[in-house]
Order: sequence, then structure tokens, then C-alpha cells
Amino acid sequence: MTDALVPPRLKDDCFAMPQGVAWVPVDAAQARLQENLRSVVGHETVAIGDTVGRILAEPVVALRSHPPMANSAVDGFGFAHAATTTGVNRLPLVGGRAAAGRPFAGAVPFGQAVRILTGAILPPGVDSVVLEEDTASDEARVVFDGPVTSGANTRRAGEDVIAGHSFLSAGHRVRAPDLALMTALGLSRVQVFQSLRVGVLSTGDELEAHPGAPVAPHQIYDANRPMLLSMIRAWGHEPVDLGKALDDPDTLRDRLQRGVAEADVIITSGGASAGDEDHVSRLLQDEANLVSWRIALKPGRPLALAMYRGVPVFGLPGNPVAAFVCALIFAYPALSMMSGAGWQAPQKITVPAAFTKRKKSGRREYLRARLTDDGHAETFASEGSGRISGLSWAQGLVELPDSAMDITPGTPVSYVPYSEFGL
Repeated sequence: MTDALVPPRLKDDCFAMPQGVAWVPVDAAQARLQENLRSVVGHETVAIGDTVGRILAEPVVALRSHPPMANSAVDGFGFAHAATTTGVNRLPLVGGRAAAGRPFAGAVPFGQAVRILTGAILPPGVDSVVLEEDTASDEARVVFDGPVTSGANTRRAGEDVIAGHSFLSAGHRVRAPDLALMTALGLSRVQVFQSLRVGVLSTGDELEAHPGAPVAPHQIYDANRPMLLSMIRAWGHEPVDLGKALDDPDTLRDRLQRGVAEADVIITSGGASAGDEDHVSRLLQDEANLVSWRIALKPGRPLALAMYRGVPVFGLPGNPVAAFVCALIFAYPALSMMSGAGWQAPQKITVPAAFTKRKKSGRREYLRARLTDDGHAETFASEGSGRISGLSWAQGLVELPDSAMDITPGTPVSYVPYSEFGL
């Protein structure tokens, strides 16, 4: 069942930067997106078996406690702690036993003990359990050394989660362990955000959209679209393939209109700068409210942003390396925000460099990198943004600050593995 309530659309000026801003630092661009974006999808109720990868739309409250009743944590013998002493304890055994799923019938008299197995509910009269390996028994009585700690080897009712308490918050992306917890706490259906539909459109006369198809010398295969579609899928969103548009305003307009009808947000690659063939920027400038952010970023720089007929458009660079980096740094957290999961910032680790570089001031730089066997960050042989092989070779990115920096082997640097971006 789909909730009839849907969130309000984003404002047309949500991408506007303050007057006078030319080069936008990465932190300022991210802060602007975080400040102005919000969830753009509605809610729906789904069975918990279908929730893995989905984002909770409201806090989840336990319908029962876990464990629901006090029980034994071990196989052994249960009794009232007050009936034991220091030194040797000899307690007569009652008939029968307590097992998981087969509770002991009746109460255990004070001064007596009962055979009890792991997970069994503590019968009335039992508050402590002694481990079987620490006892001797002839089936009529049990003998063990004291003292025994009160409540030993038992689990309290609700010691994990108490009924009526919230245990998962709104915005949480459900994982398999969460599914186990929700099931244990009595849930069968929960409210989640509807999947964010993300349209992906490549542009350029030079692109061949079909992998392996014959190409002329002036053509290249469209690497961006399959890359971006797979990234969106890995992030838990619903990819919408808008295909490839020629460098023609009418074709581009048709593809964008399809994106408006089928997607909640559109990502384009190519044509986002200000050249003669940058038709994405030109069309969005004429028919929307294009904001071209010149990001102080390498690789990347041009980032076209617009609201096209109520749908946000992220215009990424056409170069696959720059498109990949911009997608990680801007699209990944922005899409997370619009999907209801909130702004997702990757965790960075500080590792020694295994490379040498003199970095100039003025731009944030991201180097394709991976860790050596001894945990040092090595970088791809070339920083050229046309070297797609470096994306495949790498296992993450080294992030260098906006300021100047001289790096030699051993210099501490920030490393972000691809896994921190959900890849």
C-alpha cells in the first residue's frame, strides 16, 4: 500500500550559490547541497522480508521484548540464589526439566534445583543457573561449589530490547542483521521510503551506446552510462536508463522530458560546460534555471545543476574519470539525501603515502589509489583524467586538501576506499 502523502518538491532556486561566488570549494558545494536538498520520495508499507536495502521512513518500535522472558544462557541447573551458600552446595533435583520451547511445568521449591537447557524460560523459583561442567549429578541431586553469583548464567527479560522502545531510526538503510532484529521483535511490516528513481542520460555525437558494436575512428563507446547505472543500483536506488542523446537540442529535450516522467532525479554526463557543443548546459539555461558550479576540484570542475520541470538535474562532466569522481563526491551524498537516508559522508582513514607529489594550492584533488600490502597508499601511474584504466586499477581515492602540500613516501594522507561510497 502506498501512502497518499508525498513530500513537497525542491525549490527552483535550491542550487543557487551566493552572489559573487566563482570557484566553489568542495566543502562549500557539499554544504550547499546538504542545506537545500531533502527527501523527494513518498512512503510505502512493505513486508519486512522485502526491506533489505530499503530506507526506513519512521522509527521502528519493538512489539515485544527481546528476550521476551528471563531464560538460561547455558545448559546446567537452575535454583534460587538465596538457597545457596559458600563451599559445597547439595541441592535435590525436581522431576522433569526446562528446555527451550518446552517450559518446566510448575515452580521449583526453595532449596531445590531443576535441570535446565540453553534458552529455556526460568521457572518460578529460579533466578540463577550453574554451568553443567561445574557440577556433579546423580539425577537425584546436584552438587557444586559456591558461592554462585546471583543471576549467574541467565538472561534478563528485555535486556536486549524492551517492548515499546524504538530500536531503528528513520533514515536507516535496512541490512540483513536488522531483518533478524525486526523479526525477533515481532514486526511483520514497516514503513519505508519509496525507492528513489534516478535517470541516467549520456550525451554526445561521438558516443556508441551499444557495447561491442562496430565504431568509426571518431567514435568511442559510452562508458559513463553503464558505470553510473551500476553505481546507482549499488547505492540502493532504482536506475532508469534514459539512453544516449545526440548533440541536438530536440533529442536532448525529448530525453529529459522522459526523465521528468519516469525519474525523481536525472544525472547527465557530457555537455555540462560552456563550449559550442555543450548542449545540456545550453538547453537547461534556456528552459530551466541552470546553475553552473565551477568546482575547485581535480578531476571534475564543471558541475551543471538545474531544476527541469520540477526534477533536479545533475550535469556531470563527460570524461569518465571526472564523472566517476564527481558522482562519488556530490551525487552519492545528494542522492542519499533525496532518498530519505540523509547526507552520507564517507569515513576517511589516514595512511602513509607510497608516492611523491608536489600539490599546488587552490583545488581539492582526488587521486586514484589503492593500499599496498603494508597499508601504504600507492597512486595510479598517471593523473591524466582520460585514463579510465586507473579507475579499475584503484580500490579507492586519496584526498588531498585545498591547500598546497608536498608529499613524499611516509607522509600521512587521507584515503577513502570505494566501499565507503557503497561500491
